Formats: sequence, C-alpha cells, structure tokens
Amino acid sequence: MLAERNTYFRTVASAGSDFTQKRHQQALERCLDRLRRTMPVIGLRNPKIGLADNTWSYCGPYDWVVSFLAGQYWLALGLTGDPVFLNAARARRNVFRGILRNRDAQDHDLGFQYSLACVSDWLLTGDREPRDMALEAANVLLNRYHPEGRYIQAWNPRSVHGAFRPEFANGRVIADTMQNLALLYWAYNETARCDFKEAADGHAETTIANLVRPDGTSFHTFLFDPASGKPVRGETHQGHADNSCWSRGQAWMIHGFAQCAATTGNRTHLDTARRLAAKAEELMGDDRVPVWDYSVPEPKTDHRDSSAAAIMAAGLFILADIDEAEEAARWHDFGNRLLDGLLDTCDLTGDPDALGLLAHGAAHVKAGFADTMLPYGDYYFMEALMRSLGHRQFFW
Repeated sequence: MLAERNTYFRTVASAGSDFTQKRHQQALERCLDRLRRTMPVIGLRNPKIGLADNTWSYCGPYDWVVSFLAGQYWLALGLTGDPVFLNAARARRNVFRGILRNRDAQDHDLGFQYSLACVSDWLLTGDREPRDMALEAANVLLNRYHPEGRYIQAWNPRSVHGAFRPEFANGRVIADTMQNLALLYWAYNETARCDFKEAADGHAETTIANLVRPDGTSFHTFLFDPASGKPVRGETHQGHADNSCWSRGQAWMIHGFAQCAATTGNRTHLDTARRLAAKAEELMGDDRVPVWDYSVPEPKTDHRDSSAAAIMAAGLFILADIDEAEEAARWHDFGNRLLDGLLDTCDLTGDPDALGLLAHGAAHVKAGFADTMLPYGDYYFMEALMRSLGHRQFFW
C-alpha cells in the first residue's frame, strides 16, 4: 500500500524564480538530512522546546506539541519513500493511543496531534488503525463544541497532572483552534456526518465575529458566558496585552482560514484569510521575520518568532493557490519573503550540532521562553518549503 500512495507529495506546479526554487529545494533537502541524522539522538522522544545549546527538552506523554516531529517524519516519508521515516513515525503511535485513554489529556489541540500523527499515516499507508484513532479524536473534539456559543472550548480547567486552573474554565476560545478544525472537516469527508462540519463551520464563524477585529488584527483568546454563549471580552494568554496582536496567533488564523477556504470553498473563510494576511503584511513593514507581538512598543527590536513566520508562510502559499491571479502573486511573494528571512537569519540546518531546524522561536515570551528552537516552527518550515515548491496535498 505504501508504494501505491508514495506519489502523495509529488508537485503539480511550481512558481517563483529559478534561484528561489533552487534555494528552497536545497533547504528542504537539508531538513531531510537533519531528520535522518538526529533520529539516533532523539529516539522515541518528542521535542518540546530548544535549549541554549540547540539540543531539545522533550515532551511528557500528553503535550500538545507531541505530534510535530511525527508530522515532519510523515512529510519526509511522502517526499522520499524511505522506510526509515515510516518506522520513526509509527514508533510514536502508542503516545496517541495514550491520549485517547486519558480524558484530562484531551483538549482543543487534538487536531494538531491526530492530523499530523494519524490522518497522515492513513493517507500515506492506508493503515486503518490510525484512521480509526483519528476519527475517535475527531469525536472527542466534536464533544468540546458548545452549540449555545458555537465554539470549541479551549484548554481544560484541570490539567493532566491534576492541578485546577480556573482561568481555563469553560467559556474560552483561542486563535490556535482554527488549525484544529481540519480534523473535523477530514472526519466529515470520511463519514458524511454533518455534525463534524457544522461544528467546524460554527467555530470558524464565531472566530470571525469575535477574535478578528475590524482592523484585521486578532485577539489571542476570547471569553464567552458558558451558559448563554454570549460574548464577554477578548484577552491574551501569550501575547503582549489583551488589546495587542500576538504574531503567532495571527499566523495560526491566516493558515487556519486559508486551509478552511481550500477545504470548504467558503468565500467568507477566504476573505478572512486575506484580511488577516494583509494586516500582517502592513504590520511587518520591511521585516522578514515578525516580532513576537506586533503591538510591542517601538523600537521593535524585541524577540522575533520564527515559528510565526513559518506558519504564516505556509498559510500564504495556501492562500496563493486559491486566490485570484493578482492577489495570488502578492501572497506568494509575501510567503517567499518570509522563507528568505528564515533562511537568512534563523536556519540551523547548516549547524552540525543543532537538533532542530530553526532558531529564534518565541514560545511564551512573558513566561521567559524565547529565542529558541520550537518543533512546530520546524514542522511548518518544512510545510512552507514544500508549498513554495508546488506541493499541494498535505494532512490538513
């Protein structure tokens, strides 16, 4: 079955100058080489955040980022057909079985986890167990949908370690969840169950109405009355301030709405992705890697976020594929500009001692986690490079 599906990532088109194409192809090949060379060091562990020496600190079994290295391995398998990537990705399956057995481990990030670790496996190999696991995860995600407010509840008031976190009680949504809707749309296409699509559509519409501001910036998180579903106020969790625009949140939504538009054909999703992308373009000015929050005081010499650049670049290439001709060129050029910024200032694939792909990620600046490698930055860096080279089918 693997041999039959091994054309999954073949390009259907390419765009950009010969120099850009060659540069991005060489960068992608260095990513593949880095994944091969670090396998014996990383083993069955899953990176969480980079350390000062560019090695990794690793996830516990239920971390939201537990799937991003597996996602890179599945991308690599689709590109190369090399079974070493198949074995490395599948060796992590038990982690995802464990999440399905632990209710406290299940939250809004199930889409990140099961799209990249299980939908990917099913699409590339035809193995039915990961398909069934992904459908089970989609059902759990569906059960987090609040029909009164038409949103998917973010986080859990009780952590997987038992601590109670009142600030995460019912009635909260976050920008990140737009990336997780793909699991619901996939489940709808697999099963024809309309409730999957209705929840995804409803959450997207609520996000547009409440997290996207009239000027095209975005809240990171928004509170609702959990009983009535009525909107209360916007806040931040990882951004500079409640009224600021956290760059990774903006990037999550650019990619998320572009992805939704590509999946559903919904014009409102497309228009929202355009509006968010245009605002990010305006806020960045001449920058090529965004500051961690667009609203930090001038001069904007604060921490950059390579993960926001990688996520946004991948989303811009999706947007370029589905937008009108003149706008398509705009988004493609913007995506290439971000990739060039990453390659010029953040690329670690030429550093033999680094275990990851990108430097200068900002996980949670106010908590002290900045200027570091991030596994999600690495995953989206690979996805963006592939999209820039004309690859069109992914796990979302």
